[in-house]
Amino acid sequence: MPARASAATVVAALLTVYFVWGSTYLAIRFALEGYPPLFFPALRFLVAGCVLYLLLRQRGYAAPTLRQWRNAAAIGVLLLDVGNGGVVVAERWVGSALAATAVATVPLWAAVCAGIWGHWPVRMQWLGMLVGFAGIVVLNLGGDFGANPLAGVLLTVSPMAWAFGSVWSRRLDLPKGLMSSAAQMLAAGVVFLLASALGGEHWSLLPTTRAAGALVYLTVFGSLLAFSAYMFLVQNVTPALATSYAYVNPVVALLLGLSLGGEHIDRNGYIAIVMVLLGVALIVLFNRPAPRPAPATAGELEA
Repeated sequence: MPARASAATVVAALLTVYFVWGSTYLAIRFALEGYPPLFFPALRFLVAGCVLYLLLRQRGYAAPTLRQWRNAAAIGVLLLDVGNGGVVVAERWVGSALAATAVATVPLWAAVCAGIWGHWPVRMQWLGMLVGFAGIVVLNLGGDFGANPLAGVLLTVSPMAWAFGSVWSRRLDLPKGLMSSAAQMLAAGVVFLLASALGGEHWSLLPTTRAAGALVYLTVFGSLLAFSAYMFLVQNVTPALATSYAYVNPVVALLLGLSLGGEHIDRNGYIAIVMVLLGVALIVLFNRPAPRPAPATAGELEA
């Protein structure tokens, strides 16, 4: 990894996205009890983006240029509107643990996207991703996805969009440091709000105590803390390692869903969990330093 990213910082960022994002799947389910599926992500990302942006500006961070705003908006739409938004809508029909497990295809798609720019994983990482993907196949043999094909489509497209946006972001002129996270969340929040308004959703700020509490948790921990940690990882480690959270989140989501959410999971689900855990172990153990992207040309920066 680059010298500017210490091992301790990378480990801290990984643990944050592993466990905080693992808990957000249940929080999303709780938020959906009181909020429409497009309105509450709009609140989440607009509030988190505004808070982070104002704090950074107060500390002397430069405001993004027009080009950086445009690039951040493109990445924000891919990661948050399509990637996260698809998961939110899908959780109207499937449990939080199953949704988290389906998202475990992110590292596979990230490796494919990274390969487009010449950064292929090592052989054992490919094996880990294939084992993890096989776990997703096992998961789809269960009843929830068969009964809700739209959820299956959303939970296939969402990881693809997230993976492509993560890899593409390394080649774009984005705001520096956490300002990139702030700009992406602000742009995604505006898109969510417009989609909610066009969809005719009913807006309510405090529908129930549990839903409101879930929204606060998602805003502070899921967005301000974990999303910023993830963007740090995207810029400093391999795509396979940065997206390995997708293999740990299902375990966290499963434990919380069973203990706090009253969910249940069948035998296929447990087999899938074991397979994705094996996959992430191979990815992490055989991680290699992430090559820094070549300086973008003027044409690439305009992309």
